[in-house]
Amino acid sequence: MKKQIFVTATNTDIGKTYVTKLLLKEYASRGFRVGAIKPIETGVVNGFCPDGKELLSLVKELNKEFKNISVDDIVPIQYKLAAAPFVASNNTLLDLKKIDRAIQKLEKLCDILIVEGAGGLYVPIDDKTMMIDLINYLDASTLLVSHCSLGCINDTLLSKKALESKGIKHLVAFNPRGNEESFAEVSAPYFEHLGFNLLKVNKNIDTICDVLYNL
Repeated sequence: MKKQIFVTATNTDIGKTYVTKLLLKEYASRGFRVGAIKPIETGVVNGFCPDGKELLSLVKELNKEFKNISVDDIVPIQYKLAAAPFVASNNTLLDLKKIDRAIQKLEKLCDILIVEGAGGLYVPIDDKTMMIDLINYLDASTLLVSHCSLGCINDTLLSKKALESKGIKHLVAFNPRGNEESFAEVSAPYFEHLGFNLLKVNKNIDTICDVLYNL
């Protein structure tokens, strides 16, 4: 089994695709054959997967063995409505075998496979499955990406507690997105009080990659 790293976040639009691309570039720079998969993407219209296309384009630049891979390989489950998979699929049962087949195909071409989630940990996929359950099923080392805006303490601690409750190996990193000065003043002091290593994806991607690889 190749190294799998799952990228999740405290909510939607936190920067999962951006961070996934940073990880791909950093690992590739170290000589690893990299690959990416987004098992489920919603908001897919006429076969156009915005996140999947970005990931595939980059991976083809970084790993020539992906030259014959299509976006359908990168995004095995696609839904038109931009909503939680439960809603977008009308509560269709998650097809884990379809995801397994896609991962097995891609893992033959890479040393490290980055798996990008959809939304946050408690985004419902079907009646019995949340995104966190998919992470647990894959048993992947997990990167929890949080924002740096006011409210990040609550969002980060809730998501971290959820991962801990499932025994999921994880690392927390922050995506500043222009909020770095405010973060340093209003949120960082409490994280430091708790003993957090305040890793920023735009400054500490090398350290993040080191820790994730060894989780």
